[in-house]
Amino acid sequence: MKKKTILLIFLISVAVPYIAAQQSLSLDQCRQLAIENNKTLKIASEKERIAYYNKKEALSKFFPSIQFMGGYLRNQKNLNLIPSSSIPSSIPMPDLSGLGIPLPPTLPPAGTPIDISDIRQKILGMGEIDIQNIWAGGFNLTQPLFMGGKIIAYNDLRSYAEELATTMKESQMTDVIVEVDNAYWQVVSVANKKKLAEAYVQLLKKMEADVSLLEQEGMATKADKLSVNVKLNEAEMTLTKAENGLSLSKMLLTQLCGLEITDAITLQDENIETIAINEEQTTVPNIEEALSNRTEIKSLQLASQIYKKQEKIAQAEFMPNLALTANYLWTNPSAFDGVKHKFGGMWNVGLVLKVPLNFFSSSAKLNSARAETRIKQLELAEAKEKITLQINQETYKLIEANKKLTAAKRNTEKANENLQYANTGFEEGVITASDAMAAHTAWLSAHAELIDAQIDIILCNMYLNKALGRKQYQPTTLENK
Repeated sequence: MKKKTILLIFLISVAVPYIAAQQSLSLDQCRQLAIENNKTLKIASEKERIAYYNKKEALSKFFPSIQFMGGYLRNQKNLNLIPSSSIPSSIPMPDLSGLGIPLPPTLPPAGTPIDISDIRQKILGMGEIDIQNIWAGGFNLTQPLFMGGKIIAYNDLRSYAEELATTMKESQMTDVIVEVDNAYWQVVSVANKKKLAEAYVQLLKKMEADVSLLEQEGMATKADKLSVNVKLNEAEMTLTKAENGLSLSKMLLTQLCGLEITDAITLQDENIETIAINEEQTTVPNIEEALSNRTEIKSLQLASQIYKKQEKIAQAEFMPNLALTANYLWTNPSAFDGVKHKFGGMWNVGLVLKVPLNFFSSSAKLNSARAETRIKQLELAEAKEKITLQINQETYKLIEANKKLTAAKRNTEKANENLQYANTGFEEGVITASDAMAAHTAWLSAHAELIDAQIDIILCNMYLNKALGRKQYQPTTLENK
């Protein structure tokens, strides 16, 4: 029983990845996988998170800042308030004979030096302050009152920076979706051409068998058979190239989706008979609406606003700064009630005014910020011109693609009809093998052009929607900050 369980687990572990690798992926699933696994989008998400926290940090500038400071100091010497040179170690005996007082005989005569070093040490000790071990600390609170508008401008700047990070992420997501769509429809195109190549090979194989029979009956020459063989070899080479191209196209798609390039995937649209296309968008759209939707325009507008706020910050360098400060300090030793070896403290409140006088450097900063703003405004105007041109180009490409599709459909119908007559005529012996193969070649070329025209319509619509700033896909999950 235990062996059966182990075997079952092993089979499941092998079968599940295989089944997962063989699953059919839709276009939306490929887009979602690419968005979830793309490294550039992950970096953009982290930049968006950085901008979010920078905005929160800027908001904190409105509130008071509180900090604690503390320290310890070991001094070599103490303080002496009484100079040692002002107190001698001995004094001469004064002359007391003129006082009229009988003096004891033990007193030394006048002028004799008297040692007072003990008294001197006591006097000096009274003026000594022990500062060998000093402890100090305190709390400081600073509340900005007026900073010249710098704090408000800085907060607005960070808000614009957060919007810019979000806009840049949307722009990169659009690029990723377009890249995935290109790879997806490339796979569909190559897969359909591979089916055409397979059908063409089967037709030539049938023709080769028919020509061999006709040659045996004397109704076809050796040259006819050789020409069919040559065409068959070419068709088989074309099929091989199509198979290799399909494998490479799928490898590119799996890499964009964040899968292993060795994963065997199939696409939902890979085996469809008719590719669904949209032929409605053939008129020039509203340019102003398109400009309002493009992320590039939004990014440049936000960049211009950011540099405008940098101008405000540079202008604040000319303005005085006023702040309220409150402190509580304590020291050991303390001297609030004599010098005592214990902690003692006090609080204080005041205003701090800072008036900048470095007008030369501040003017340089302001002029630099103004130049950066003008650059972004010029870049915005240039981007609008280029986007307008791009929209018109993509619109004309779509109109041309619609015309190409119409022509390809007519050519395909004619090629199908021509092939039918050629096959019938060849079977009845009224059409040569070379003419029949020419009809086969025309049929293959017409169907390949039809596939290209259909894919071209899809891609032209995609590029036009991108030029118009339309969202072509909305992710199912959004990452929160």
